[in-house]
Amino acid sequence: MARKSGPRFGSLDFRLILLAFFFIVAWGAIGFRLFQVQVVRADEYAEQARSQRVTVRELAPDRGTIFDREGRELAVTIDATTVYANPQQIVDANVTATLVGGLLGVDIGELEAALEGERSFVFVARQLEWQLAQQIRDLELPGIHFVSEPKRVYPAGSLAAHVVGFVDIDSNGIEGLEQKYNTLLTGSPGELLVEHDVAGRVIPQGEYDLTPAEPGTDLITSIDREVQFVAESACKAALEETSSQRCTIVALDPDTFEIRALVVAPTFDPADRSGVDPAVFSNAAVRVQYEPGSTQKLVTVAAALEEGVVDAHTEFLVSDHIELVRDACDSNDDDITGCFWDVNKHDDTVMNVRQCVTVSSNVCTIMIQQKLGEQRLAHYLVNFGYGQATGIDFPGELPGSVKLDAGCTTCPASAAIGYSVSVTPLQMAAVYATIANDGVWMSPRLVTAVVDGQGRRQDIEPAQRRVVSNATARTMRVMLRSVVEEGTGTRAAVEGYSVGGKTGTTRRFVEGTGYTDQVVASFIGMAPIDDPQLVVAVVLDAPGQGFESGGIAAAPVFAQVIEGALQQMGVGPDA
Repeated sequence: MARKSGPRFGSLDFRLILLAFFFIVAWGAIGFRLFQVQVVRADEYAEQARSQRVTVRELAPDRGTIFDREGRELAVTIDATTVYANPQQIVDANVTATLVGGLLGVDIGELEAALEGERSFVFVARQLEWQLAQQIRDLELPGIHFVSEPKRVYPAGSLAAHVVGFVDIDSNGIEGLEQKYNTLLTGSPGELLVEHDVAGRVIPQGEYDLTPAEPGTDLITSIDREVQFVAESACKAALEETSSQRCTIVALDPDTFEIRALVVAPTFDPADRSGVDPAVFSNAAVRVQYEPGSTQKLVTVAAALEEGVVDAHTEFLVSDHIELVRDACDSNDDDITGCFWDVNKHDDTVMNVRQCVTVSSNVCTIMIQQKLGEQRLAHYLVNFGYGQATGIDFPGELPGSVKLDAGCTTCPASAAIGYSVSVTPLQMAAVYATIANDGVWMSPRLVTAVVDGQGRRQDIEPAQRRVVSNATARTMRVMLRSVVEEGTGTRAAVEGYSVGGKTGTTRRFVEGTGYTDQVVASFIGMAPIDDPQLVVAVVLDAPGQGFESGGIAAAPVFAQVIEGALQQMGVGPDA
């Protein structure tokens, strides 16, 4: 019987078996791969596929608007167009750069170099106005694309620039209220999720999810555009007339301590800051400290009245100088302290407290301080806000300082007449507003209310404290009136209005250098004196020759501002 044999190598049966084995292995591999894809790594591949179909885009929120007290826009966000390029899609970089650069007014060579790069995304121009963007769009250049982007604009131009501040190209606040309230103004971004096909077309029944952006909070400020304009015009004119390095004006409503106007000149346009010295952006009303000089005498006298150590009729025999350090007045060395002089030499004169304020006698004020005492003077300086920030809602506020060092013989006298203390213009405006407000100090405010994206309004209430009595405040207002009617502040008078205030002149102190030959000239006052509606502080830094006193340089500026402001506010002349 013949023995059976298996398929021979190369035979048909062998080839069939080999082919079957190959298919079994292949189908096994495919099956294993399918198992890996559909079971083991199913979620991973499904997510990869989804990521290719689904686009998630962040939706920028509308930045909150900044309004003046009447609801007029000081800062608002509009839609602008940003132009970008994909260099990989550019057909001719030179032609594209020439056409686009010509419309934008940029360096064509630099733009061409950017368009020849290896990146897939290059900014060409950001936040263009619609008309210019449309001109570029009409060129229909390959590789040039457009996207809508929010842009911050300032409808009032440079008006209140030091208050509002500005943002960077990405709408992040970097100065002023834009910086202080940046988080509130920014809002919360939204998100758009949409599913599209390989050609980029939206799939009608595909995934779609929209989370709207939450708009930023609106700010309602205390700024009165008309009063601000009056003050800015006066400040600009004062710079030209007096050749001062800087003019600062603060106008406060004494009933609420709301700031109606805050001016620093030179100023700037927040929408176009090119070529402007960055130092100009800083708000000197809250960030520059100076020694107040004779405007400080209000605090010394008010404290003495409140403590009952003097009244308006208390008399002093006043020389034209007072010596607190032995032989100090006999020295010719200007560095020797301890001898204080009145501005004008005079014979020994009997003065009452009202006359002391009217003629701004340094010697008489020091004699009042000696009756008051150092500790009580220090107490009232603190209560009036010296040496501490006012708490205004503005970034970078300086606190000033009070230098009443233990064992310093001359420091109390210096502080009494406005040296040995440093203040900001805002602090001094608040001091006078306290007297105008019947002795109650309040924290100054720039923002009076915020309105969130749902329209809910929240009013902001100021902190407050009583500093002196109604009676003391009224007495001080009478004295301030005499300063304008017959004293050092006659140039602050306004026809038809009862005005009160005080002049100030101090040598200008420069950090690292010391006192210079230049001065800081100031005038701070209020009107109408019987029922003050506005307090205005004017500070001129380093006025030129012929304007080296507060009565000459600053008082006329005050008069111009207070008259124009009261008229804009509808406050008529005194009956």
